[in-house]
Amino acid sequence: MPRYAVIDVGTNSVKFHVGERGAGGGWTTVVDRAEVTRLGEGLAATGGEFSPEAMERTTAAIAGMVAEARQTGARTVAAVGTMGMRTARNSEAFIDQVARRAGVRIEVISGAEEGRLAYLAVKSGLGLADGSMVIFDTGGGSSQFTFGRGATVTEQFSVNVGAVRFTEKYGLGRMVSRADLQRAIDAMAADLARLDGVEAPDTLVGMGGAVTNLTAVMLGLATYDPNAVQGARLSRPEVERQIELYSSRPAEARRQVVGLQPKRADVILAGACIVRTVMDKLRKDSLSVSDHGLRHGLLVDRFGT
Repeated sequence: MPRYAVIDVGTNSVKFHVGERGAGGGWTTVVDRAEVTRLGEGLAATGGEFSPEAMERTTAAIAGMVAEARQTGARTVAAVGTMGMRTARNSEAFIDQVARRAGVRIEVISGAEEGRLAYLAVKSGLGLADGSMVIFDTGGGSSQFTFGRGATVTEQFSVNVGAVRFTEKYGLGRMVSRADLQRAIDAMAADLARLDGVEAPDTLVGMGGAVTNLTAVMLGLATYDPNAVQGARLSRPEVERQIELYSSRPAEARRQVVGLQPKRADVILAGACIVRTVMDKLRKDSLSVSDHGLRHGLLVDRFGT
């Protein structure tokens, strides 16, 4: 059966997926993993450019993924870049570097396109719920929102609210006081003002590293299990509990929390605060978790349902 590979180059991590398409059109996972490379690390401090070190880390990760895709027999590798690559002034230089080293050219996609692919990921992974639905995907540099009802998408937009940016700006990678944490949360709420007054959806679906890591911690997964995470329910009280947990610990201590990916220890507090703010804005006490993300939507979009 034919195999295809997709790579999602985000601000904080690079996600890699190889899928095999069955005779009936369904997909079987061959490889699915992510590597935290911090492409957008210090983006503001460098004047809006990727640092040479971040570019090298990310290029090496992508080259390794492309080599692995070829070893598994993937016919084609599709790669897309998101928020960090939309904003960095030297994105084209980074794209050229990856093309030389890995033989794949990254396509930078819009926030609306991210939202559309997220909708496809949920459709293929969880199915579409009856009634109104909001899907949000929060990453290192931005958060994407897709509104729909059944199979119909009614609105899509992207907001520059991401865990890396808020971690760096408000020092959330360490222990923080309640006052400092509240300042960061207030800033998130202001930047997410586009959600103000939005009617509460029947179903809220969350995806992305923050959501899946919060869920893995909730489930106590010493080894990440996508099948356990997919379709789980994440409640607001659980998000609150983890916010308290992370705000009272430095990054090194957070790395000891069962279920938390160690390389996400410094950005998880910001991610958790973003998730809670979205839940508050949309007046939802819980959300459905999708382990499937942009990469799964890209696979379906580019290589068929």
